Amino acid sequence: MLNDIIKDAKQRMQGAIQALETDYSRIRTGRAHPALVEALQVIYYDVPTPLQQLASIGIPEPRSILIKPFDPSTVKDIEKAILASDLGLTPSNDGRSIRLNLPPLTEERRKDLVKIVKKRAEEGRVAIRNIRRDLMRDLRDYENEKMISEDEKERGEKELQKETDAFVEKIDQLCDAKEEEILEV
Repeated sequence: MLNDIIKDAKQRMQGAIQALETDYSRIRTGRAHPALVEALQVIYYDVPTPLQQLASIGIPEPRSILIKPFDPSTVKDIEKAILASDLGLTPSNDGRSIRLNLPPLTEERRKDLVKIVKKRAEEGRVAIRNIRRDLMRDLRDYENEKMISEDEKERGEKELQKETDAFVEKIDQLCDAKEEEILEV
């Protein structure tokens, strides 16, 4: 029973880490990366569709993204979605493809991005702690129902805290790495 709880904790906490990594991949660092636009929702025949399902996304140069729609009639829809997004980029359209040029980040924008990164890291830590809290409650419930002994509960709580600390450390490492990447000129 205890092993199942710890295994569940690891899986759920790993999910929180993966969500944070995905979030971080969408934060602009001055270098072009397909993840910046892949998940962008484009209204295609009245249905929100991720851009990656409508076009191929390439990086011809370090500071530009080239989007080639599979169906040329979707160029205008993709352009609208980019303009409506919070990317702050202006698309240039040649009728068949869209090019996004990423301007160099200003010092002020870098600081804003670092704040966003730290905020997302804190949200990740909170998610990890919430998982720990829920599973600690489960351990107490199991003890009250006499499914596990008090010693097993104590051992489970210690193991759960150890896992929580390890995952919070991973979040801190991710945050530091992303912050360094953003501040790199």
